[in-house]
Amino acid sequence: MSERSKTMRGVWLTGHGDFDMLEVRSDIPVPIPGPRDVLIRVAAAGVNNTDINTRTGWYSKNDSASKDASWTGAPIHFPLIQGADVCGRIVAVGESVSMDRVGDRVLVEPCIREANGKELESPWYFGSEFDGGFAEYTTVASRHAHKIESELSDTELASFPCSYSTAENLLTRSKTSPGDRVLVTGASGGVGSAVIQLARARGARVIAVTSPAKSEALLSLGAEQTLVRDDSVVEKLGRDSIDVVIDLVAGPQWPELLDSLCPGGRYAAAGAIGGPIVELDIRTLYLKDLSLFGCTVLGPEVFPNLIEHIERGRISPVVAETYPLEQIADAQAVFMSKKHIGKIVLTIFRATTGPEGIPDAAGMWR
Repeated sequence: MSERSKTMRGVWLTGHGDFDMLEVRSDIPVPIPGPRDVLIRVAAAGVNNTDINTRTGWYSKNDSASKDASWTGAPIHFPLIQGADVCGRIVAVGESVSMDRVGDRVLVEPCIREANGKELESPWYFGSEFDGGFAEYTTVASRHAHKIESELSDTELASFPCSYSTAENLLTRSKTSPGDRVLVTGASGGVGSAVIQLARARGARVIAVTSPAKSEALLSLGAEQTLVRDDSVVEKLGRDSIDVVIDLVAGPQWPELLDSLCPGGRYAAAGAIGGPIVELDIRTLYLKDLSLFGCTVLGPEVFPNLIEHIERGRISPVVAETYPLEQIADAQAVFMSKKHIGKIVLTIFRATTGPEGIPDAAGMWR
């Protein structure tokens, strides 16, 4: 490769802390794909709670975030390129990957089961345990780069991977079925708005918990009713009135979520932005025969199912705002304000129709 093409523009997370830990650079080495990997030229990448939580050390349960602040509870190795929501094109492949993959437009499955040519004992998260998509190029095992055929823009497609796969996983694990009455908290965020659409695609009825200002937007996405965040769920809906709770908030109102579930109801969680410590009356759990699901690792069918939903037009992207990569701190600040609906996406490369403009000798590493 030429000297110029050995480096790329990107953002390094240099440690746990505030926005000053985000370092925009133009001298980051272009990653080289391993034998079973592909090199992706990143067009757009979405902002996620995981990016914020990893930067701030929120996942840590110790006095020092350096001990266990990754998605899996392992230490983070800095510098790290974050970014789990990636849309781009394959521009090079490892020696064990077919050259036919070069030029594929892809979405990256964020729950990674293979890295460095090996099966992982437990899944990693793209942009957490290893480098992700907040840069011009990224590598991932070929199996996790899913080809997508869609007329949607790169920015729109980058809004799907994390939020919508998390939503699909929550609904899959909780066995959400046609006719189910589903209550979703944090409904205006990326995952919450995805839950509304994907639950409706399954024939379920959705009640969304949000702010008054966002109610109309969520009704337009398919919710049949909205509740205000401070509402008593039991007073508004009644005890034993909900089949499935999809919870992204937790916090002090958590016990009411279980009270609202009918006997045999299912509760699934993938977030705790309202507070991670909750109070459980164990009698509610066993006397109502409830099932509780913690949903982080994607089932093997989840991401392929999501790709099918997108290609068949069953769901629509919800992009709140876009920012250039260099304004990542501004994008995260807006994300943390929680005043938006849907996703905030960083634009990195303009869309390409093939492997033009890629590093010299790209196409295959032999």
